[in-house]
Amino acid sequence: MVPLSGYPASGLPASGPAARQPLHEPAGGPPEVLYSPGTLFSWAELQAMAADGVLTRLSQRGYLPPGAASTPQLRARAAACTIPPPIRQRVVAGRMTAAWIYGCAAEPDRIALLVDASRRVSSLRGTRGCSFHEVRLGPFDVVSLGGLMVSSPLRTAVDIALHVDPERALPALGALLAAPELDVPLRLLVRAVEASPRMPYKKAALAKLAALPAGQGRKNAGRG
Repeated sequence: MVPLSGYPASGLPASGPAARQPLHEPAGGPPEVLYSPGTLFSWAELQAMAADGVLTRLSQRGYLPPGAASTPQLRARAAACTIPPPIRQRVVAGRMTAAWIYGCAAEPDRIALLVDASRRVSSLRGTRGCSFHEVRLGPFDVVSLGGLMVSSPLRTAVDIALHVDPERALPALGALLAAPELDVPLRLLVRAVEASPRMPYKKAALAKLAALPAGQGRKNAGRG
């Protein structure tokens, strides 16, 4: 079998808010390998190799060697593959895309990208396969993960509570709250939603949090 070389182990350098709040990347061991359409293999060739069992599918345009574990870093890099290089450092993966990167939701059909209000979003809207949301981002709202800027777990949970329909939001919120490594206490999430600027979605967001299973609140009791 011809040796394969995948997506580079190092991603884009973090800049802006992401540089202030890094997540820990895996240290040591062999580099994680992600295969995406490019100069080495076309999308059709990758799909054919996946059909033959040579690769396994991670995302819409990302593939892994058989037996390789999916990680948040690899999912972030897979998301980055769908974002045009000229705008990757101007956007932040958020909402259900961030929930997928953290392993708390299925991969969405479209990449949700947050753009800080200090940047112009009008020039980005023509990008295919992505939805853009102009927001205000604080210094602790963004982390650098897999070479991509991603909304922090808490900011992700707040945005999902505020802006995602209950059918998709409730499972994702439950998974975010249940993941100890993400450290999103329910009480802190409620406070963050309550502190959001006056908007028509706040009451509905708090209703979503109240609709979470009762055990979820107990699981997070005493944290944060």
